[in-house]
Parts: sequence; C-alpha cells; structure tokens
Amino acid sequence: MNSETVKELVERLTRIESEQKLLAEDKKHLIAEYKDKLDVKAVQAAIRVAKIKAKLDTSDQEFDNIMSTVNGSLCLNNVD
Repeated sequence: MNSETVKELVERLTRIESEQKLLAEDKKHLIAEYKDKLDVKAVQAAIRVAKIKAKLDTSDQEFDNIMSTVNGSLCLNNVD
C-alpha cells in the first residue's frame, strides 16, 4: 500500500463530496427561488416521469394508457 496513493484518493473523494454538497445547496436555492412561481413538486415529479419514459421502449401513448389504467386501479385520479 502506497500512502501517497491513499492520500491522493482521499483528497479527490473529499473534493467530490464537497462539490456534491455545493450542488445540493445550489439545487435547494433554485427550488426556493421558484417555489412561489410554480408547483415545484409537480415539476420535479414531471421530470422524474420524463426520465423514466426516456428509458422505456414503449411509445408515449402506450405508457399513458398504462398510467391511466394504473391510476384507475389505485384510485389516484383525484388525490392531492
């Protein structure tokens, strides 16, 4: 084990973790900035759904049909 290599790894990991914390803070501030202008939770949910849909091999219409069936089965149509 080379102690210099371990130090380098620890420094790089620490730097990455620091950057992740800064990005998390930036995200928090961005969401706060738009909180009064948009339903931020709905936008975030829409982004998650869009990312999931992008990974699928089905058409948007087929996905929407499936979602409609699932929503009906779970009685989610009018839940806030």
